[in-house]
Amino acid sequence: MSTTPGPVPPDRAAPAVRQRFLDFFTERGHRFVPSSSVVPQGDPTLLFTNAGMNQFKDVFLGSGTRDYRRAANSQKCIRASGKHNDLEDVGRDTYHHTFFEMLGNWSFGDYFKREAIGWAWELLTEVWGLPPERLWATVFAGDEQDGLPPDEEAEEIWRSETGIDPSHVLRCARADNFWEMGDTGPCGPCSEIHIDRGGPGSDPRDGADPAIGVNAGNERFIELWNLVFIQFNRLDDGSLTPLPAHGVDTGMGFERVLAVLQGVDSNYETDLFRPIFARLGELTGSAYGADGGADVAFRVVADHLRAVCSALADGALPSNLGRGYVLRRMIRRAARFGRQSLDVQEPFLWRVVPAVCESLGGAYPEIPQRREHLELVVRAEEESFGKTLDRGLVLFDRLASAVGEGGVLPGAEAFDLYATFGFPKDLVELMARERELEVDQEGWSRAQEAHRAISRSEGMFEQLLSAEQLAGLTETRGTWHEEDERSLELETRALALFAEPGRPDRLVLAETPFYPEGGGQIGDRGEIEAKGGGGFRFEVRDAQRVGGVVVHLGEAQGLIEPGAAVVARVDGDARRRTRANHTATHLLHAALRGVLGEHVTQQGSYVGPERLRFDLSHPRGVAPDDLERIEARVNREIARNSAVRAGIEDLEAARSRGVMALFGEKYEERVRVVEVGEGSAELCGGTHVRATGEIGSFVLLGERALQAGVRRIEALSGEAAVEHLQRQRRLLEEAARELKAAVEDVPARIAALKEMVKAAKKEQSKGTAADVGAALAKAEAAARVVGGVTVVVADLPELDGKGLRELAGRARKLAEDAACALFGREGGRVPFVLTCDGAALARGLEAGKVAAALRPVLGGGGGGRPDLAQGQGQKADSVGEAVDLARRLIEEALEG
Repeated sequence: MSTTPGPVPPDRAAPAVRQRFLDFFTERGHRFVPSSSVVPQGDPTLLFTNAGMNQFKDVFLGSGTRDYRRAANSQKCIRASGKHNDLEDVGRDTYHHTFFEMLGNWSFGDYFKREAIGWAWELLTEVWGLPPERLWATVFAGDEQDGLPPDEEAEEIWRSETGIDPSHVLRCARADNFWEMGDTGPCGPCSEIHIDRGGPGSDPRDGADPAIGVNAGNERFIELWNLVFIQFNRLDDGSLTPLPAHGVDTGMGFERVLAVLQGVDSNYETDLFRPIFARLGELTGSAYGADGGADVAFRVVADHLRAVCSALADGALPSNLGRGYVLRRMIRRAARFGRQSLDVQEPFLWRVVPAVCESLGGAYPEIPQRREHLELVVRAEEESFGKTLDRGLVLFDRLASAVGEGGVLPGAEAFDLYATFGFPKDLVELMARERELEVDQEGWSRAQEAHRAISRSEGMFEQLLSAEQLAGLTETRGTWHEEDERSLELETRALALFAEPGRPDRLVLAETPFYPEGGGQIGDRGEIEAKGGGGFRFEVRDAQRVGGVVVHLGEAQGLIEPGAAVVARVDGDARRRTRANHTATHLLHAALRGVLGEHVTQQGSYVGPERLRFDLSHPRGVAPDDLERIEARVNREIARNSAVRAGIEDLEAARSRGVMALFGEKYEERVRVVEVGEGSAELCGGTHVRATGEIGSFVLLGERALQAGVRRIEALSGEAAVEHLQRQRRLLEEAARELKAAVEDVPARIAALKEMVKAAKKEQSKGTAADVGAALAKAEAAARVVGGVTVVVADLPELDGKGLRELAGRARKLAEDAACALFGREGGRVPFVLTCDGAALARGLEAGKVAAALRPVLGGGGGGRPDLAQGQGQKADSVGEAVDLARRLIEEALEG
């Protein structure tokens, strides 16, 4: 294999390899299913889609169905949190990724081991021409704890029905060859296919050596494909039961097989990464392959940007929680490697985004479609991180100053430089050595483990129903879209009631009129009761979907037997108002695109009975004039009483005629299209009014920034909108009475008052400046030197809080090594400011601790950083005692 990438033959280029895989399986009766979003839809157990089977999870669980029994696709995956977390390994080797594509084929109760193994061998050796002598297969060795024997069936198929060397079929333990969806649920033995990438002179028998061969975790023997045979169900008690129908779930790492087919040693040398590396080279002046440290940075930047762009295109956003925090960490890690190893100090990642779009856009067109949005969000995050890095350097300086030369940096505080500010451990250690300091390794390890425990829990969410509870439940038939009274009330059968301490009761019905939360619309509420009485009643507070099963959440009174007749009744008034808000949201979306431009896309929404919220991608604030135009457009459509039409169509046909599909949503091949008037057509499963006139009225409450490139608009419709306008009118009339002006003159009257206040403040500031000057002289006179530190403790009743803060800024310039405690007066309260600089800080004196000690004396509050603290006391008659206490605490710290 070559270590210098050359031209890629057309049939080995990434698009051709990906398509050949899909064609191979569609030719064998598989349905091509497009990749689902990397932001999981309707699965609270995952932060990100981390395997191709995620979108088929409900089928394997038995809670959902498809109209096909064989499927194949190329799935976008991210593994950067929870159980599957490769984040910190990325860049340090040539085969780990946070973002990767998984090629897969599935059987739902159709073919099993023989076909899966045979087709895998045929594709790899006959279609792609991989040398059979370099391939190894592993099978399940059995497990005594579960009472499972070795998978002799798969082993025999490999040895007798393929051309593999029989000695290359290895039995491996449960850790490597038994796949489980989670702690419970469908699972089974698997068979992995590995390739030996050893060069000339390597011993082909090495694969059987557990220390250096297959599954030893090296870059010579790498796993290409995992064939999972779903044949058991793991129950809540840990036991296994056979599934009534067997399934197949396979996953092949696209980047890995592409490296093999293109004859390169690294996934990062394939044509998937070359456009990204070329752009990075243009921006940094570096070249991949020229320097080891730079190579790591190239890999980190390319991988992390692929993950970030994929997630942002599917609707995720950086934040300090959950998946948003993972995205923020990836952007910061990439930016930090750029600064540290590529010497790029200014934001640069956003300039690489177009190359990522070019690389992935052919297979996933949603990514280049949102390029402008991706660039905006990534750039804003980079700029924010630059400020965070600067704050981290300040924190390091404070830590270093506090421990002094030859000291030890506390492990927890040092680790915070990594967790909060993105400083890697080796950088913290290097900075410490430069100051002749050490890092508390044990404390760092404890803090790191605590951080990892939190990170692991990020991907662990509680499923509404366990796999065992779902077993035997049939797909729920929903009636919320029916035209008659069954959309709100019907008689049906109870299938199961689940009650556990500390959780809402959960009830599953055969049919339900309750709309389950989805598409931004909240779940319906109402009640379910036993037919003809009988004492059972269930208050429904929410409805959620688990695969194809609708779960009603709430509180049960009494018990109900499976199969018993019940009457399900939705809160009709709440449904009516929710429908109005949902249709208004569609009108708002169309109005936003009409006024602001076609770049506007929905980033999220909330639709409930009381209000609606709409998040949109837009690079700047929406001008008041534009908000008025948007509001007017929606109300014009309401006044027209336009019909709302809903129907089922083929997905591609709907898209081709311009129907809006929301980014990040997963759609089946047959979709529900909702059209309102002439300007709005969207894929939507929610409930809607029959004509826009039923909405009544619409009013915007306002808009604000959610984060870079994303705005949030909130609005009301119907009676709530009218009530809001009436309330606003009452407030305006009250303001007019207070100002003794006509309503139409209120703005002019307020403007005049503002000018008066401005003039008064100007006069007041002149006096304050003079007071501060006089107080500074007073403070200088009160200064004394304690242990080489200039100390100023002064009571200055002539200064208010603003004047006191200005004086503190001036007083800090009296000396580099200084400590100040200044007290003023403001309306019967006692503002105070404390500062510590230079040697005062180095000796352990902290302004925040002194401020905290003053609280019991002065009342009120106070606190802050080690170098600056402030507060406001409530007991003016205790100032003398507070002054004495502050002086004593400062002097004791400096003399000690």
